[in-house]
This record gives sequence, C-alpha cells and structure tokens, in this order.
Amino acid sequence: MLQARTKRLALCLLMSAFALGSVTRVTAEQLYFANGRSVAIKDYRVDGDIITVTLRTGGEASFEKSLVTAIKPDEMPPIEEARSSAAIAPRVQQSARAAHGPLDARPFADLIETVALKHGVDPELVHAVVEAESNYQPRAKSRVGARGLMQVMPETAKDLGIKNLYDPQNNLEAGVRYLKFLLTRFDLKRAIAAYNAGPAKVRKYGGVPPFEETQNYVKKVSGTYYRKLSDGVRSLGQ
Repeated sequence: MLQARTKRLALCLLMSAFALGSVTRVTAEQLYFANGRSVAIKDYRVDGDIITVTLRTGGEASFEKSLVTAIKPDEMPPIEEARSSAAIAPRVQQSARAAHGPLDARPFADLIETVALKHGVDPELVHAVVEAESNYQPRAKSRVGARGLMQVMPETAKDLGIKNLYDPQNNLEAGVRYLKFLLTRFDLKRAIAAYNAGPAKVRKYGGVPPFEETQNYVKKVSGTYYRKLSDGVRSLGQ
C-alpha cells in the first residue's frame, strides 16, 4: 500500500512539472501518448511546450508536451541492465506490444516482432534495419555476399550457429542477435554504424566512420526508427 501511494505521489509530481511548463529533467520509465502509444525512456526534460526524451536504446526524440498524457513506472528493468534477455523476454513483449500497438501490414511484421522481443530489441529498430538493408526482400544478396532480410554475412551467421540465411526466421535470428550484441557495446547511433561498417571501424574512428555509405546508412536507419516512434503522434497536434 505504501509503495502504491509512493508511486502515485511521484506521478503527481511529474505531471505537476508538465502543468507548470518549467524546464525539468526527471527520471522516468514509460511515457504515454494520447493515441495510446508509449515509449520506454531513461529520462526526459520539459522546456516550454516541448518534451525531449532520452530513449533506452540511445538517442533523443522530441514531442509536443500536450501530446503526452501520462508517465507511469514500468515494472520491466531497462534492457541494458538486465542480466539475461531470455529472463526479461515476457516482460519486454508485454511492454513493446503496448508501445507499438497492433501488428501492421509491413512484410514479416509478426516474425520480426517475435524474434526482436525474444532477444530484447525494439521491433521498430529491426524494421528500420530490414528496410535499409533489403527492403524486406528475403532473397536479397549484396555484392560482398551479405544475404537475406538483414543482409547478414555468412561468417557472422556461422559464428552464431545459424544456417540458410535466405530463410527469414534464420536470417532474423542472426541479424537481431548481432544487432543486440552491438547495442550492448555502443550507443544506438554507433551500433547502427557498426552494423554497416563493423565494430572495429567504429572503435578506430571513435564514432561513425567517415564513410559516405555508413553516414547515409546511419541517417536512414535512425531516421526511420525515430519517425516510427513518433508516427501518428505529432499529427494529433496539427
């Protein structure tokens, strides 16, 4: 009972900061929008009519304050602090379904969601990578030999014990596991760069390598990802 009252008090204080419109930075876990979507966050700050959130997966996104309806504690610990993705998978799945709503009409949406949540990765991030890598073509093959939906190299798949990269489920298993590996070692922007250019290049240059292909890739993937997070939210305020 005391814990519940404490949570309610904390929520009231957070929403009071909204009402005052002051510049505020608070630690939170789940931000809810008027259209029913939500975003898992580390913290946020309010500056006038704009709220800027720091996402758990790295990076920031800004929204109009009037579109945020609630801030609620999330029973799920942050992904990067969990000891085992397998242990948190059911809670991740419950949270992410609330965040992303019903499955959409994009190809392999059900399979992407299942594999992504299994490994504790945001399905929207996987969609963004798949769109940039193969545009959802399971038989795609690059000039350097990368294959399938997430354009996984055979050597990477072999290290992960995955065969037949043209099979969508196998390809997603390999790609998502590799992406999760990168997210545990870099922030979101650098993890995306490492998916394209390799982690060694990211370490060498201390960030996104100065390659036009990689820089464009990072812009494309992160742009698609952040756009999907706020998709249908900004339009409510127009």
